[in-house]
Formats: sequence, structure tokens, C-alpha cells
Amino acid sequence: MAIATLSSTSTLLSGATLSTHARLPLPQVPRPRPSSRARGGRTCPPKLMIRLAVGDSRGRTSVVTCSAAASSSSPPSALPSALLFDCDGVLVDTEKDGHRISFNDTFQEKELGVTWDVDLYGELLKIGGGKERMTAYFNKTGWPEKAPKSEEERKEFIASLHKRKTELFMALIEKKLLPLRPGVAKLIDQALAKGVQVAVCSTSNEKAVSAIVSCLLGPESAEKIKIFAGDVVPRKKPDPAIYLLAASTLSVDPSSCVVVEDSAIGLAAAKSAGMKCIVTKSGYTAEEDFVNADAVFDCIGDPPEERFDLTFCGSLLEKQYVS
Repeated sequence: MAIATLSSTSTLLSGATLSTHARLPLPQVPRPRPSSRARGGRTCPPKLMIRLAVGDSRGRTSVVTCSAAASSSSPPSALPSALLFDCDGVLVDTEKDGHRISFNDTFQEKELGVTWDVDLYGELLKIGGGKERMTAYFNKTGWPEKAPKSEEERKEFIASLHKRKTELFMALIEKKLLPLRPGVAKLIDQALAKGVQVAVCSTSNEKAVSAIVSCLLGPESAEKIKIFAGDVVPRKKPDPAIYLLAASTLSVDPSSCVVVEDSAIGLAAAKSAGMKCIVTKSGYTAEEDFVNADAVFDCIGDPPEERFDLTFCGSLLEKQYVS
């Protein structure tokens, strides 16, 4: 197996065999010409640092580093039919200073005697969905004295806590106390300008996700972005249901979609749906296992520190033509 890493902060995983002696022709299909970026009054193609990590049959790995630059003579890339974003940790690094704070403020308001510290919340993030997270926590540690006793009443209790937590979280977003991550607006603008469908697929409450999209991306972009969130599917990530729903609703083939995620459970959901997945690590997920990702970066990035763009997203779809 060969593993290629793009830039010092990115990893591109490929199951293809690398060869320096032959290149297979790609199918001749019409594709848009890639755009190049202008810096300092001149046009510069994006440069890539490529590390090839090749493992042998005994598990040993050798690494070769070289540089490459996209040139005007390079074949243009196809574009994804849809670009699908997770929300928390991808659009905005919301978890530690957003959702966690809102959960704790809710627990304090309700006098439940519960506080989730930074490390504990990191563990709880392995469970998709806020209501599911609270339920799992109380089932393990014991329910607060003020909580009802029956299972049905406890579901209503959890729903009421989550509703209040969402209100507090939305207030943080509306005050713009949590900014977009670098490169998010750039990549979404590129996709919309090229006619690529854009959606946000999240386990978070739909109102909270809509607030992030509308307040931070602006109403004009928000009108063009489809949101799939909360309880829109019965099973949450790592189940692929939300990504399969997005593909079905947008009338696109899952194999033509590129997902941007930040967590192992999100990556599992995207790959189970048959989609390409780029991981942009967030504060809580930096040490998670992303071996199955198609590429891994620290962020999307804005020029001049851009990590990847829409053309790169399209290039991931062409890997199926390489052997």
C-alpha cells in the first residue's frame, strides 16, 4: 500500500500502486479547466509537498519526500456533484467553547449538579448527538435527583434539556463569538460558483446548524445550502443514514460526493455511504484514527496558507481510474 501526504499538515491515502514507469490514460470526458491563484501580481500554481510512505510485506515503511506543482498543462479535474460538510468542528470549532459551555450552563440552570470538563466532553463526543450523549452519561453515572423515573418521562426530560442547551448555543452563534474555521467560506463559495451542490450534514440540532450557516456564511449563501441535521434520520453517525439521505435528496450518486469531516465517527459514516472523505482535524479530534480517510489536513485554509481547494476535491474522484 502507498500513502501520500500533501503538505506538511495533510495526508492523502491511496490504495493504488505507484509506478514511475507507466501512466494509465484517464477517460476522455469534458472537465472544467483548473483555476490558478494570483500572488503579488503574478499567477502561481499551487505547490504540493508529497511524502510517499511505502510499506513492505514485513510491515517496514520507507518514506520519500519530493515537491510538485500543478501546471497549466496538467489535465483539469472533474468536480464533485455535491460537497457535504459536517458542522461542529468543520464549519466552526464549536465543541469545547460552544456546545460544552451550553450544556454546562443548562445543567447549572436546572440545578442538576453536573459539569462536563474538557477531557470528559472529549470522551462524550464519541457518541453522536446531544440527547444521546446526555442519556449515555446519566445511564452510566446515575440520573440526577430531579430527573423523572420512568423511561418515557426521562426522554422528555432529556429533550427539554437539549432544547434549552440549543437556545444558549444559538445565542453564542448569533453574537458571532465562534468564528468560521479558515477556508470554509472560500471552499463553499468556490463550490456554489461552479454549480456544485452544497449541504451540511450534522447530528446537531437543526436550528443550531441553521443558525451557524445563516449567521456566519450569510443569508445569500444559506439559501443555496441544504441542511440535514438532528433527528432527520433515526440513526446518527457513525451510521451512514444522514449522508445517504443527502445524496438521495440532492439526486446525486454517493460515489460523486466529497465529504468534509473532522471526527472518526463522521469519517466512518461518510465511507460507509460510499463517499470520498477529507478530514480537517479539530481541537478534540487531532489524535483520532483517520487511516481510512482519502485525505487529512489541519484545516481547509485560506490563501496564502490554503491546504486544498475545490479542484483537489474533484481530483479525489479520479482515483478510481488509476491502478
